[in-house]
Amino acid sequence: MAEEELVDQQEMFEHHRFKADPGQSLLRVDKFLSDRLENSSRTRIQNAANAGNILVNDNPVKPNYKIKPGDIVQVVLPTPPREIELIPENIPLNIVYEDDDVLVVNKEPGMVVHPGYGNYTGTLINALMWHFKDLPLFNTGESRPGLVHRLDKNTSGILVIAKNEYALNRLSKQFFDRTTDRIYNALVWGIPDPLEGTITGNVGRNIKDRKVMQVFKDGSDGKTAITHYKVIEDLGYISLIECKLETDSAHQIRSSLSHIKHPILHDE
Repeated sequence: MAEEELVDQQEMFEHHRFKADPGQSLLRVDKFLSDRLENSSRTRIQNAANAGNILVNDNPVKPNYKIKPGDIVQVVLPTPPREIELIPENIPLNIVYEDDDVLVVNKEPGMVVHPGYGNYTGTLINALMWHFKDLPLFNTGESRPGLVHRLDKNTSGILVIAKNEYALNRLSKQFFDRTTDRIYNALVWGIPDPLEGTITGNVGRNIKDRKVMQVFKDGSDGKTAITHYKVIEDLGYISLIECKLETDSAHQIRSSLSHIKHPILHDE
């Protein structure tokens, strides 16, 4: 039997790993994977291969590579869209860069990124559906077109959005491999001591209040979170700090800073 390993990265992309059986006959890798992955068309898998997202024995391969017995096959794919009907909305976007492949937008605080319970309209995705309504990737009613990372509702900052399947696959692989740096600035209560350091722990939902995320020390709960910080300016009762994320956990920055007793200023 082929073995599969699924790694969840904030539900933005997925990683699968298979080992071909000893009796495996020669078979194209796109066919091999389409037989094993639900909700993944052969075209989707071929797009991943052409972007370098399919590895056999740690080497990138094209869709026509023939699988042999014992081969280790790995693939990184953008997460399939949820079945939510979207309405394109003409919402202003603060666009800082755009070309044929990607768009870079500075998300304003207060804007929800993804549609969900209680927020089916007015989201960044609704705005993108309008802005990209003439592009193939965006006019099919998908709920998460082109997005490989996210920001919380009350967090402002840069988001990179793919405008075609090739760019989407390449960005997914970069974020999965963590070759893309993400640096955030935050105002926090107090002055961290030391002024520069690393916060390590597992971020997960609080046992008593599931709406609150917290850091667990023992590693038995939550998801590994590593946040590097340094103080940029001492402002007395508060300080401006820089945070560089080594991992990608929900609410990682606010949870990690609260854990060291320097929560984000006026964070709800």
